[in-house]
Amino acid sequence: MFQGEQLVPKKIFFTAGMGIHKEKLTSFEMALRDARIAQHNLVRISSIFPPNCEVLTREEGCKLLRPGQVVFCVLSEAASNEPSRRVGATIGVAMPADRNHYGYISEHHAYGQSEKQMGEYAEDLAAQMLATVLGADFNPDTAWDDRREQWKLSGLVVDTVNHTIVAEAPEDGHWVTVVAAAVSCG
Repeated sequence: MFQGEQLVPKKIFFTAGMGIHKEKLTSFEMALRDARIAQHNLVRISSIFPPNCEVLTREEGCKLLRPGQVVFCVLSEAASNEPSRRVGATIGVAMPADRNHYGYISEHHAYGQSEKQMGEYAEDLAAQMLATVLGADFNPDTAWDDRREQWKLSGLVVDTVNHTIVAEAPEDGHWVTVVAAAVSCG
């Protein structure tokens, strides 16, 4: 059986992909292939960014994984076969200044939103969760840019990023699927 420490990721990478096919399941597979994670047995997990976790590039992270391996990930996905329908998937990340503390990863999927809207929303979600845990002042009615600056200045939330993909369903009725993921790789 797994030892507790083995299940705390030490390394993570972010990825996104898009797939189009006449079958929904195959479009999902194509999106996973585009994201370079289709060859793994993915297990969806909730959204804690582990303390002292190293962020790798997708290329570095993929090299650490083997085909068929059980891989934990925070996964966001969206799909549509409605012609011209915009779909998006995003992962937002908020990391604390104190890397001994955990951060947050948020997943969001939506229809009709731009890449910028989706990415900022996901960052905001992750930052809100982290800020409230760290005891930072929080006013949900304040604009995201103002909150982000306030939290960075407080020294509690050091960085927020997003990994977002948006695509439009083709006119021929084929499915488009998008995925964004935070993938544990070590």
